Amino acid sequence: MNDSSWGTPQTGYWGPSGHGPGGGAAPAGPAYDAHYAQQTRPMPIVPDVPEHGGDQDADPGAARSSGPPFRDEPTRARPHPGEVPQNPEPMPDVPQPARAPQKKSAGRDLGAAIGVGVGLGAVIVASLFVVKAVFVGVVTVAVVVGLWELTTRLKECKGIRAPLVPLALGGATMVISGYARGAEGAWVAMALTALAVLVWRMTASPENYLRDVTAGLFAAFYVPFLATFVAMMLTADDGPWRVLTFLLLTVVSDTGAYAVGWRFGTHKLAPRISPGKTREGLLGAVAFSMAAGALCMQFLIDDGRWWQGLLLGLAVAVSATLGDLGESMIKRDLGIKDMGTLLPGHGGIMDRLDSLLPTAPVVWLLLVLFVGSG
Repeated sequence: MNDSSWGTPQTGYWGPSGHGPGGGAAPAGPAYDAHYAQQTRPMPIVPDVPEHGGDQDADPGAARSSGPPFRDEPTRARPHPGEVPQNPEPMPDVPQPARAPQKKSAGRDLGAAIGVGVGLGAVIVASLFVVKAVFVGVVTVAVVVGLWELTTRLKECKGIRAPLVPLALGGATMVISGYARGAEGAWVAMALTALAVLVWRMTASPENYLRDVTAGLFAAFYVPFLATFVAMMLTADDGPWRVLTFLLLTVVSDTGAYAVGWRFGTHKLAPRISPGKTREGLLGAVAFSMAAGALCMQFLIDDGRWWQGLLLGLAVAVSATLGDLGESMIKRDLGIKDMGTLLPGHGGIMDRLDSLLPTAPVVWLLLVLFVGSG
């Protein structure tokens, strides 16, 4: 041990024989001088690392570490607490398990969506070809439910109080007037509905009057007025086939966009509005809709031509996609995923009308231009 203030067994306060000063024995028992006890307290002994063993652990009861298993392996002393080891041995690379590839998800209950879609399609087709008035009733009910969903979400998410009663009555009147009196009847019903919204809102506080009335006029145009073009299609001699063509092309466009986009989609179409839509999906919608349009115009519409169906399908794909994006824009502004929960796997009625409503006037106009009003 190096020299220190405590001394060694050979120097300092201890004599050569290890006894007290001058070689005498240190007094013991009660007569022992405390001064000698303070001056002669021994230093704690730190054992050297044994040749074939490690140092003791901090825990007195811990087992001693054993030496190297082989003679030619150098012995390394364990560092003291707080000491940074020099040249630590590198840890062996532990292979990480490979991650399983993630499967693409449809994002909805596909089984429920297909079941509900087939059920709705059966009801629509049955009412369409049995009695036209029954189909008009189906459209009217869909419009009223859609208005209820839209006004409810506006109130819940934004505090906008668009009056539902005049909108529902006016919307039903619009659809029936469009079927009975054509475009003229639909416009008159739209004007009366707008006036009813203005007057109805006057019964409440003037605060936010302009905001609520504007939302009401938007709802009146967006849902029932656009739906009147479906009723007007039905008035032609081949009206049921025109409506069926309109429905088929819209559904095929949506299906083509989903199938191609889900399988091949990599380039986003409008990521800020609808991150799930891709440019490849739009191309799929165009291809599927144009093919279906050519077949429908050739075999379902009186005096129709296949090339007219190509143009019709292209227009439907564009309008259906824009309608879907428009609804997505509304839902993003409201901070919701679906407009409702009425249809399992689909959301609400408005989530199914999003692509149909803006497509209805496009199909009505092109059919009138191609084959007349019938």
